Parts: sequence; structure tokens; C-alpha cells
Amino acid sequence: MTGARRRGDADGPVLDDGPFGLEPAGTVVIESLAAGGEGVGRLPDGMAVFVPRTAPGDRVAVANLRRRRRYARGVVGRVLEPGPGRVEPACVHFARDGCGGCQWQHLSAERQAEAKRRIVGDALRRIGALAVEDPPLVPSRRAFGYRATITLTVRWEREAPVVGFHHGEWAERVFPLERCEIAREETRALWSALRPALDTLPRGADVRLKLRLARDGTLHVVVVGGEGAWTRAQPLAAAAAAAGCPATVWWQPTGGVARRLAGPGAARSVLAFEQVNPEVADDLRAAIMQSVPAEARRVLDLYAGTGETGLAIARPGRDVVSVELDRTAADQAERQARREGAALAVRTGRVEDFIERLLPADVVIANPPRSGLAPSVSAALADRPPERLVYVSCDPATLARDLKRLGAEPARLRFQCYDMFPQTSHVETLAVLSRGDLPAQAVPDGDRFP
Repeated sequence: MTGARRRGDADGPVLDDGPFGLEPAGTVVIESLAAGGEGVGRLPDGMAVFVPRTAPGDRVAVANLRRRRRYARGVVGRVLEPGPGRVEPACVHFARDGCGGCQWQHLSAERQAEAKRRIVGDALRRIGALAVEDPPLVPSRRAFGYRATITLTVRWEREAPVVGFHHGEWAERVFPLERCEIAREETRALWSALRPALDTLPRGADVRLKLRLARDGTLHVVVVGGEGAWTRAQPLAAAAAAAGCPATVWWQPTGGVARRLAGPGAARSVLAFEQVNPEVADDLRAAIMQSVPAEARRVLDLYAGTGETGLAIARPGRDVVSVELDRTAADQAERQARREGAALAVRTGRVEDFIERLLPADVVIANPPRSGLAPSVSAALADRPPERLVYVSCDPATLARDLKRLGAEPARLRFQCYDMFPQTSHVETLAVLSRGDLPAQAVPDGDRFP
């Protein structure tokens, strides 16, 4: 949207002319899907055009065409001929409100899986300079109703709050959520219960509402931000309890720590980061465990979260060190290690501040944020490589970049993708880099990753 101003009229938002202007609608055939989820086609002059919410094989009339120097962007004016992978979206918000939470509800499960594998493979080949095939993909058990946590934006209009998700193309717009089809059933029930009490939420430009189903089955409402001290948590807790889904209500002031204000008692550790798709997260964790050789004695668990993986690896008597920036998560890992008597040492802080002191190691497990490994971390791992690096990535581009920095070669690498976020273009990838060649058959039956 750079270079264009947004305005609204009776027919919804349109774009004013930016520095490159708008062109009349044209017809485009969508050829593929880009990493961000948009369809990609070609204009008559050969320029690539990106069109959200399209499927390969679609012939579409493109509206609001905006040219840049090397590419163009547009939106679907009308689908003239649907591609073979196009399906009817399950969620009313997908088409009606342009919800930005899901990019691919209009694609079949088969086409989503194919696209995710290709997106990862393309990044590895193009950015990582690795001559590899598209990795296999472990599917999610649930195509819908999988997400244990949803985060909603709160915008006040006059005396009533609008609480929902952002529009995919006009990010400043928030539409009121009725029902989220990818949320877990328990989370949807909690949302229905809370809707009559939303006027008790705090005011402010930075207010968010998180609804969470924790691993132990408890429900949590986390109100984030707001102007001044927020004291109206009890109506939310009462509304949830009256609907048969009691929830703990927390408030986290901007820049502060969450504290419980109402509802059942709970330890703050339940708010530590967890993957939103617990079943796929379990599959991924099992694959990580299989990737640690039995003879490994010293293991580093970097970006460790609550330390579940490190604790499981430490139980057979290995020497494991975990590093985590989030103090709440690190404290939880430390307490659990003490309870179990596990040989897990917890370091709280940035990985780049510890890595030089912690190497060498037999195995390094890394699950960095979307930005990938800091340059100093990849440099340290390249200088003193472990026998095996087990890398979990949520961004194929930064994974490919980091593997290139590490000097990875196809014979020493194995990949597996996990569909952690169905109906979106996001994908998790597990890469295993060994100092020696790995066996040729690394993923028997497509569901194991040694």
C-alpha cells in the first residue's frame, strides 16, 4: 500500500492514486502462490502482478492495479473462471470483511499443502543456494478449529468498542468478530460468552484481547494495554462463568507484567508462549526428540520457551542448557527442572549473549523468532559446529539465509514441514544439519523424522 492513500465510500474502501497511479481492471491468469499467500500472474507486458485471495488457475478481473518498477499489485474485481484448487470459504468474515487472519480459506487442503511445500523449497533453492526438492509436509489433524489462542484488536467508536481482526488489505480497519472458524471450540464458546460484556474493556489506542485455551484445559482472558489502571475485570469473569466456561481474567499494562484480576486462580506461567496448534506442536516436538542421537551428552536448547523440549531431552541424564529471553517462560522451566531433578540449566537472556560461552555442544536445538538467527549466533555455530543442529523455523526465507551462512550442503541436511497454521500461508519447517552425511531415506512414510 506504499504510496497510496486510503479512503472509504458507500461501496467500501478504494485507493486514491499513488505516485504510480491506478490502471483500469484487466484480466489475469494466476500461475502460482507467493510466500506471503498472494496469487501471482502476468500482465500482458510480462510484468508480475500479485493478487490476494486467488488460486492457481484462476482467471480474474483485476481491479485497482498499481504498478511499481518491477511488479504490480491488484485486488480481485471478479473471478471469471475458478482454478481447480478453489473452494468455498467456510468463514463468513473471509469474503465479507476481508479478514487478515486467514489468507487461504479459498484453497483446498491439497492445494494449500502443495503451495507450502513449494514455498519452502523455493526459498531453500533461491536464497540458500541448496539443490533440494520440496520437503514433505506433516498435515494438521484439524483443518479448522485448531487454534488455542486468538488475539483481537479493540477499537472504540463513540461509546462502544469494536473488537475483532484487521482487514487483510486495509490494516487500519478492524471489523467486529462474530465467530472465528480456526479457533478451538472452547475458545469460540468463551468469545460468545464475553461479547455482551465488552463495554467493560479499557480505552486506549493499544488495547488487545487475548483468549486462550491452556494445555491444562483452563481458559484465560488477557486484556493488554489501555489508558490508566483497568479495574473492570469482574464482569468479564462473570459472563464467562454464567455461560459455563469459567475463565481467569488477566490484565497486562503496556510494558508491564500480566496479573490476575478475576476468575479462577492460576499461575502466570500458563501465559508463557505456546504454539497455537497443540497437536501439530506435539508432532514437531516428537520429531525434534528423534533428531537427537542417543549418544549425545551435551545439548543446547536455544530460544527454549518453557523448556518442554529441553526437559524431555535432559531426563535420560544428558547435560542440557536452555536459553530463553522471556523471564516468565524461563522461570517456569527452572521450576519444573527442580521438581523433576533434571539436569537442565536455564539461562535467561538473549542467545547471542550466551552462545560463545556455551559452545561446544553435541547437539544444538534452535527455535528462533521469524527474524532467524542473529549474525553472531550463526557465526559462532559455523565456527564451532555441533555434531547436529536441529533448527525449527517459522520463516522459510530466514531459514534458507541462515543455512547458507552455516555452509550447509544437501548431503548433510534433512527437512520436514509442519502445517501448524491451516488456512494461512504460514508453515513451520524442521531442518537437521549434521557434520557428516545423513542417510538418504530420512522421512519414512512421510511422518517420521530421524
